[in-house]
Amino acid sequence: MSNTPISERVHIAIFGNCNSGKSSLLNAIAGQSVAVVSDIAGTTTDVVRKSIELNGVGAAVVIDTPGLDDNTALGTLRTAQSHKVLSKSDIAVVLLPVADSFLATLRQLEIPIIKVIPKCDLIPAECRTDDAIAVSSTTGEGLEQLLEEIARLCKSENRLITEGICSAGDRVILVMPQDASAPKGRLIKPQVEVIRELLDRGCLPICCQTEGLQRALDSLSEPPAAIITDSSAFAAVKSHLPQGVKLTSFSILFARYKGDLELFKAGAEILLTLPSDAKILIAEACSHTPQSEDIGRVKLPRLLRKRLGEGITITNVGGDDFPEDLTAYDLIIHCGACMFNRRYVLSRIAAAKAQGVPMTNYGVAIAALLNMDLDL
Repeated sequence: MSNTPISERVHIAIFGNCNSGKSSLLNAIAGQSVAVVSDIAGTTTDVVRKSIELNGVGAAVVIDTPGLDDNTALGTLRTAQSHKVLSKSDIAVVLLPVADSFLATLRQLEIPIIKVIPKCDLIPAECRTDDAIAVSSTTGEGLEQLLEEIARLCKSENRLITEGICSAGDRVILVMPQDASAPKGRLIKPQVEVIRELLDRGCLPICCQTEGLQRALDSLSEPPAAIITDSSAFAAVKSHLPQGVKLTSFSILFARYKGDLELFKAGAEILLTLPSDAKILIAEACSHTPQSEDIGRVKLPRLLRKRLGEGITITNVGGDDFPEDLTAYDLIIHCGACMFNRRYVLSRIAAAKAQGVPMTNYGVAIAALLNMDLDL
């Protein structure tokens, strides 16, 4: 579990005012000194993250945030960092007291809240409340109860990337072009995660590049249950697709796993009706140096201009860069978001919906642009 990527970990964020004991609580949960602790207001100047294994939860990342009431010279920027963490928070541990408006924001975002009375060893018993867990990072009082509540909130169904695509014992061909845009010496994260899940499910993954697909098919005594491909190879793979074999892409699988596939499909339908002067935002979860055949900066824009015309305007953003005001765009096309946790993807979807901007996904968009009927 120590190698579990951040995107697959439960994000537990600790919020509170300056000197409320947030950093001390992080250290107590981690069982080690992770964050700097002092009596000076504003000691935590940036977000601190600690990947950890928690009983009843599994792989998690605990996040310490700057004080919500920081009124120092850089307080506004630090507070903004705390609020930015909200979009990635699966659980919010809130150290009381905090402003009612902050609790209202958490409820509006539907983030589960655990209220904590910190430094309870210094607080008389009659000052405690029934709706908050009294915790002392110094004595350890209440810490086990807090962890049990975190574990309770984390219980959910076991979601699968390849749900409905295959079953145990099935052969699945993975088409993974290793072209100029592929990272040197390694596979990209979605490919690795799908291969691992197929192995865990008892399937038989067969990996090849686009030009090796027919040989892979010829080597099988019967057709595979499914073919999963890089979205950029849809057309080439389709020409070799045996009748009755499911076809999808890594991006589409992650669109369903991390986001809202039905919304993305609706966005793809709107894409096909956009005007020739449309403004499109292409958002990628990872940040990397653009390659000669980069899908988000080269291949997808090429398809868009071929379909809609050269007059469209395309804006690319990467990583955590995502405009707060989306109303300048006619459509958002998001990558599979393998680098983000689901909460963060859903927060972007919610922002787009709230501002009335349609949104789709790389794989779904490419399938629509190529007029392909896929097993979404």
